[in-house]
Amino acid sequence: MTHERLIKMAEAWLRRQRCDIVLSEQGCSSGEMPDAIGWKAKNHSILIECKVSRADFLADAAKPWRKDPSIALGNERLFAAPAGMLKVEELPKGWGLLEADGRGLKPVKRGLRKLREAEGLMNEMSLLLASLRRVEVRIEPQRIGDFLKWKNRMAAYNGGALPEGIAAAEQEENVHLA
Repeated sequence: MTHERLIKMAEAWLRRQRCDIVLSEQGCSSGEMPDAIGWKAKNHSILIECKVSRADFLADAAKPWRKDPSIALGNERLFAAPAGMLKVEELPKGWGLLEADGRGLKPVKRGLRKLREAEGLMNEMSLLLASLRRVEVRIEPQRIGDFLKWKNRMAAYNGGALPEGIAAAEQEENVHLA
């Protein structure tokens, strides 16, 4: 099992949990770079740290956001690891565990659902803003606000109607707009 494969499994697991936004290996100003993190309705975030060796798992405890969980990302926090590598009793307080069985991740222990504190939320905002800025840099010379209005341009180009198969903004399924 490679770290990259475990991250892909974590991303897929987050999508099955109805996370609409999923990021992997993106850093921000807090220094924390989650292997995978997803957001779903009501700004609920699920963080997954992927470990393919015990040494990596043990080293994780020395990170600043593990020593001070109030600055850490994630309403829910989970480790993902190959089956049998980690024991539930050695997990940090409140953390859950997912095990890889070759096809996907299976829950072994649920984590607590309300671990994120105010500073952790600010760090999540920093992560999201840093990620949006990366998108904006890649779509230059457009700005992200203009890019997000592409449906308006499509409708204008198409005589006032959106092309078939494209939903109007007010009909999009986006729990983050509710």
